[in-house]
Amino acid sequence: MKTQLYMLLKAGVLLSAMTIISCAKINMALETDDIKYIQLELEALPMLADIKSTAGLKVVLENYTEKYRIERELNEGTTKIDSIIPGRYSITISGELDNGGDRFFLNGSLPNYMLLPGNERIRVNVDGAKVGPLAFTEIFYAGTAPFYFRNQFYEITNNSDELVYLDGLYFANLHPTIATTTLPVWPAEDNGAYAYAQRIWKIPGAGRDYPLKPGEAVTIAQFAANHKLPQYNPNSPIDCSKSEFEFNMDNPNFPNQPAIDMKHVFYDGRAAKGSIPQYLTSVFGAAYILFRVPENDTYDPVGNTNLQTRDLGTTSATLYAKVPLKYVIDAVEAAHNESMIGAKRVPSVIDAGMTWVGATYNSLGVRRKVVGRRADGSPIFMDTNNSTVDFERQVVPEFRHYGQGVPVWSNAN
Repeated sequence: MKTQLYMLLKAGVLLSAMTIISCAKINMALETDDIKYIQLELEALPMLADIKSTAGLKVVLENYTEKYRIERELNEGTTKIDSIIPGRYSITISGELDNGGDRFFLNGSLPNYMLLPGNERIRVNVDGAKVGPLAFTEIFYAGTAPFYFRNQFYEITNNSDELVYLDGLYFANLHPTIATTTLPVWPAEDNGAYAYAQRIWKIPGAGRDYPLKPGEAVTIAQFAANHKLPQYNPNSPIDCSKSEFEFNMDNPNFPNQPAIDMKHVFYDGRAAKGSIPQYLTSVFGAAYILFRVPENDTYDPVGNTNLQTRDLGTTSATLYAKVPLKYVIDAVEAAHNESMIGAKRVPSVIDAGMTWVGATYNSLGVRRKVVGRRADGSPIFMDTNNSTVDFERQVVPEFRHYGQGVPVWSNAN
């Protein structure tokens, strides 16, 4: 068996190799004397003009199937990593950079890469994004048994040390709505500069209506009701009646609540909400972004058809909105489980990883990790632009779990 495994891996006959691996896992080969280890030669190429070196960034090789992980620090130029067993890996590069007073996280990834003898030299493009002041700090998307999804919510915290106004902040979920290895095909001329939104919403306001102090948090609910009531689902882990904002879809069966209505911006090329009076993101996990349009820019994905596109990998006429990556403040990608890392929808520059809860309708969510506290005790959250690293998984949902403040204008007071 060991001889067959080595010869097939060396010959690169992947299908047969996977059959053999199924009966003699690669990690079992660690206990043998004749396993053929691989030496990886990795070069990380910076994409930002002002960054000349990626030395000091962290590279992680993770084989989720075999529960095998390697972590190293990048050298100048090429980094050599020894003693790697053959297999399929998620390769991620990440790290923090302070450039002229702006804080950036650099990310690059190869999410589904087969490391085999003869396939050990790789190059990974590493790009960067400025860390925004706002962050998703808790997301509950999986719903509650049996098949109840109205209690979805998205918590946003001011993770900076400065006052932020939420007026004009955009929320979007990206296409495809469910993680899939059949990834969309986007226009080549876009050159990786956009995320592609299925639906976009916006927080209303005249500019200074909704201040959020450092360490304060707000929640956007799919339906801002008390879901524990008998007419909804008494098994719900969360009461959303104290949510600050709501995705109101004008459904008489789920009447408008006291929460502030989000402004609908885009769906299938139009500003209208569509014919189905329901908005939910996938209970398997979706890709979510927060973004803000710079003061001197105009963003109109309905009126400007250059900001629309089809998925060119299908014949569908459905239109999606292009969101410039430079607008994105935070991104989180969620999926069925850890095996879906090869089905990423989000460019790695804004989220190099993925999070999950492992099942649907299990009443569990994801929550960003805390890395410190301010002088007033409010939490400071981890934000490395990598959802695999940044989030706790399978948590019981709770508003402001880590003691974030409540803004003075909130109905939660």
